Amino acid sequence: MNLKPGVGKTTSAVWLAHALHESGYSPLLVDGDPASSALRWSELADGFPFPVIALPVGDVHRRVNDFLGNRQAVVLDAPQMEDHPRIARSIMRYAGEWIVPVTPAPIELDRMAPILSEMDDVQSLRAEPARTAVLLNRTNRPDATRTGPDADAREALTEWGFVVLDTQIARLELYAQSFGSPVRAKGSAFMDLADELIKRQEEA
Repeated sequence: MNLKPGVGKTTSAVWLAHALHESGYSPLLVDGDPASSALRWSELADGFPFPVIALPVGDVHRRVNDFLGNRQAVVLDAPQMEDHPRIARSIMRYAGEWIVPVTPAPIELDRMAPILSEMDDVQSLRAEPARTAVLLNRTNRPDATRTGPDADAREALTEWGFVVLDTQIARLELYAQSFGSPVRAKGSAFMDLADELIKRQEEA
C-alpha cells in the first residue's frame, strides 16, 4: 500500500507471491487495482503457478474468502490511496500485514506522515490491529548499510514510529524490467522478504 502509484506495489506483490510459492506455500494473488496490472502481468507471462483474481471493489474484505479455498497465503496488490481510497481501505481491513514500499528519497519520505494517519484510521475499524512495516525499495545496495541514503531513510522512518523490514530491495533491472515476464524468485531479495514475513507471522 502507498498513497501514490509507481512506488513498486505491483512488482513487490507479484514477486512476493512467487517467493511464497517457491517456498512451498500456495498463495492467492488478489489484484485490487482498477488498472489490473498484476492480472495483466500474469496473462502476458502465460499464467502464474497460482491463481490471480481481480477484485477492484470497495468491499474486498468481504469477498476474498470466497476465493481462498485451501490457499495458505493471500497477497493483495492495493491501488494508490490518493485515487482509490475506498478499495485501499477495504484491503487494509482484510490484510493482517500492511507493507509500504518506499524508495529512500526525500520526496518519498515526505509522504509518510499522511500514510501513518490513514493507517491509524483503518486500524480503528479492525477487530485486531494489523502489523505494519515499511519495505525499503529501489535502494542503492541490496543489504542494509550503516551509512548513506538507505541508512538515513531507515533511521528517519524508525524515529517516526515505523517498523522497517530488515530485507530491502535493491534497484535492479531484474525487478524494474520484469513486468509481463515469468518470475523466478529463488535467489532474489524477495525470497528473503517472504522468509521475514513468515517469521513475523509465526511470532504474531
